[in-house]
Amino acid sequence: MAERIGIYPGTFDPITLGHADIIRRGSKLVDRLIIGVTTNPSKNPMFSTEERFAMVEREIAQLGLKNVDVIGFNALLVKFARKMNANVLIRGLRAVADFEYEYQMAGMNQQLDDDIETVFLMADVSLQPIASRLVKEIALFGGDITPFVSEAVCDDVVARVDEVGRLGDY
Repeated sequence: MAERIGIYPGTFDPITLGHADIIRRGSKLVDRLIIGVTTNPSKNPMFSTEERFAMVEREIAQLGLKNVDVIGFNALLVKFARKMNANVLIRGLRAVADFEYEYQMAGMNQQLDDDIETVFLMADVSLQPIASRLVKEIALFGGDITPFVSEAVCDDVVARVDEVGRLGDY
């Protein structure tokens, strides 16, 4: 049987406990899981691609997953998947709104290459509200992000907020 290679793509700006949950669970479904750290300028990243890549590598090391690799890419996901010989795309879902977007993306990816399957994993119930965008917003307004990210990622985010300055004064 051919090796099952999966890709879990994302910007991971920053990587959250929700991401880590999907990575941990997704790694059980494939022989090799590639965490594809990508760029998405429309998301206005807080961290550079290199910083996000390093953050994800550090978090993977903490999880102790031996079948997980981190690879950066800046290309169409299907092209990246082909290059990596991947046959599975893993996507995390938090809410119905995620499903609508992800369902459309899965359909488009299937049109581009019907040999690559998309597998949706529901986020753990306790982690469903977590979104990188909200973590950054909470941090920028001086809120506590420790329930949403690891201690090391929290330190990274707080340090970046200290560099750029907090928002609001209440």
